[in-house]
Amino acid sequence: MRENTPSAMPPCFDNWCKRFDDLLKTKAQKTGFRHYLGGLLGESERKNLTQMADNQVEVVYNRLHHFATEAPWDALQINERRLDVMNQCSQTRISRGFSLIVDDSGHSKSAPPAPRFPRRKDGARSGNFTEGVGRQYIGEIGKTDNGIVTVTTHLYDGKKSLPLDL
Repeated sequence: MRENTPSAMPPCFDNWCKRFDDLLKTKAQKTGFRHYLGGLLGESERKNLTQMADNQVEVVYNRLHHFATEAPWDALQINERRLDVMNQCSQTRISRGFSLIVDDSGHSKSAPPAPRFPRRKDGARSGNFTEGVGRQYIGEIGKTDNGIVTVTTHLYDGKKSLPLDL
């Protein structure tokens, strides 16, 4: 079920997005940025591109995928601008006496059974190479295994937690 349409977003959403427009070169990038953020803010449990496109009216998966993977925008610049914008607003500005929270989240990614994946010309089995997966301690399962770990940082001032980086 499609839960939102870009035109149904509140005016403050577009006003917030406009603060990033100078970092995005084309109208398609600006639209992709809004669709991507709309998907992240949507109520869906799963935040993958397929689900984001399925849950929004007027959003085409291929365009959203191109924005996220191929379009020439700089994630570091976007994140720096996000932090600047948050610091300018009294509702999201962190007050004195904050704590820095460093959180890691690990998920096991055990290799699937070999017969399901034929060998490629280079001898490797297709489907076994997900970027960032390696032997590491995964707290979710309490042992070292093939998996991926994400580390996030937040500031917490006793009232609110604001994401810094991933």
